[in-house]
Amino acid sequence: MPIKAAKTRWQDVVLVCRKCSKKLDDEGFGPNGDRSLKKALRKYLKAGKGRKSEITVRHTDCFDVCPKRAVVAVNAARPAELLVIEPGTDLLEINARLGLDDGRRMRLLPAPAAE
Repeated sequence: MPIKAAKTRWQDVVLVCRKCSKKLDDEGFGPNGDRSLKKALRKYLKAGKGRKSEITVRHTDCFDVCPKRAVVAVNAARPAELLVIEPGTDLLEINARLGLDDGRRMRLLPAPAAE
C-alpha cells in the first residue's frame, strides 16, 4: 500500500503535555488565569483549527519531565528545548521562548495616554 501525504499550511507546531495540563486544576493561563495553556496559546496566537491554519497547538503524551505546578511545552521545530511553564506566565514571554516571535503574532502594546 503506498504512502499518502496530506498537505498543511502549518508553519509552527506547538506541543503541550496533556498530563501536566490536567494536573493544574485551580491555576491557569491567559489574562484571567482561567484557561489551559493550550487554549490560552491558541487564542493568543490566533491559531485556527485544522490543516488550513498557519500554526497549531496540540496536546501530546507525557514528555517525562513532570514538573510540579507547571506545564511542559515545546516548539516542534526546536525539540532540543522543552519549556517548563508555570501558571500565570505572560503569553508574550511564552511566545518568545517558544521561538514563535517572528512578528506575525506579536501583541500590540496600547498607546500611552495623552495628558
